[in-house]
Amino acid sequence: MSEKTILVWFRNDLRIHDNEILLEAARKSDKVLPVYCFDPYYFRTNPSGNAKTGSLRARFLLESVADLRKNLQNIGGELVIRIGNPAEILPQLAEEYHINEVYHHREVAHEETDISEEVETALWKLKLNLKHFIGHTLYHKEDLPFPIKDIPDSFAIFKKKIERDSTVRPCIATPTAIQTPFITNAGKLPTLRELGLDEPLDDPRAAGQFSGGESAALNQLEQFFLNGDLFAVGKGARIPSINSFSSKLSPWIALGCISLRHVYWEITKQHQATHSNQYQPILLDLLWRDYFRFMFKKHGQKFIAAKNNSEIIVLNNDNQDDALERWKNGETGVPLIDAVMHELNATGYINNYGRQIVAGYLVHDLKVDWTRGAAYFEEKLVDYSPASNWGNWAFIAGVNDARESRYAIATKPPTDLVTNNDFIDTWLPQVS
Repeated sequence: MSEKTILVWFRNDLRIHDNEILLEAARKSDKVLPVYCFDPYYFRTNPSGNAKTGSLRARFLLESVADLRKNLQNIGGELVIRIGNPAEILPQLAEEYHINEVYHHREVAHEETDISEEVETALWKLKLNLKHFIGHTLYHKEDLPFPIKDIPDSFAIFKKKIERDSTVRPCIATPTAIQTPFITNAGKLPTLRELGLDEPLDDPRAAGQFSGGESAALNQLEQFFLNGDLFAVGKGARIPSINSFSSKLSPWIALGCISLRHVYWEITKQHQATHSNQYQPILLDLLWRDYFRFMFKKHGQKFIAAKNNSEIIVLNNDNQDDALERWKNGETGVPLIDAVMHELNATGYINNYGRQIVAGYLVHDLKVDWTRGAAYFEEKLVDYSPASNWGNWAFIAGVNDARESRYAIATKPPTDLVTNNDFIDTWLPQVS
């Protein structure tokens, strides 16, 4: 009887804990071949001039892949690393290592699903199956109280029904050991220059630097609980602050270095131990992530398309380019907007409150096409996640059925916002 070998295609699930495709492959096969492809598609420059992946996020990705390789090696495995189109690389590896099946986690945004379809077609020519798993959401779609096509477009209704009728599944067990076939060439981790990017400069004003990987993610969650009292400072406030303490877990969540379920159950344990609701905002953020992913699953690209021409915001086409550049560079003349943009450009991270106000200002005050702002966030954010980023921007632009604003402050004219505080003093010292 011949051995069965399963290829595990890692994408945005760079962890060994709570990872169904890795555990299932280890259980269902004799050998497991873990693979990560650095797809050049994600390192190209758009016609607008935006890189799809900026240097800060690319560095975080490299660190995350390196940590995944180390963690796999710790349980007897290895990670094969390649640079190139997965639709070409995976079939080549499948033939070389006599693969019987390929596992991966299903994505929802169109670029990612297009790549999956290309891989599936290429593998099918070899009579190989690409098996899809669901591992990016807090709630499994099979546990929802409604089919995908009937998911409420209103977040408030979605939240109410989910929390009343659905439960979060327990985390998947972590494999204690995996066995790989004899690997002739595991491949080296590329450098930033090999990906066409420069080494980023770390800004001394940043509160801290994000280090990629599952190990750092688990440490960040632990530190968050240790510093939980800081989070409680603004607990009673209706509106978040630009200085709000947050978990800052989003970069690791975006690449799947830590799962939403793991965060949820750790928060649940903390709640049971402390009887405090101070972590509820984090759970709400996790639910928003689910909402946006399910909206893309339900509507596809239509979720971020205007319903009809009368709902499209009238744009000041003559000045769009100039307005966009001033916004990008933090030169709008509105201190808080400019300070947030300086922080984004320097660190690749701004909190949710900051994202809402700068996006709202670009769309509603500067009358710039919202997709141009979303593309800039795609380049700059170290925690970029397709569904959350494009869903959020579409939400603010009001182009879909979901009319609820995530934060009431996003509708407040930026000229009425604070002009001087510690945050502005740090990121826009010339106005202090």
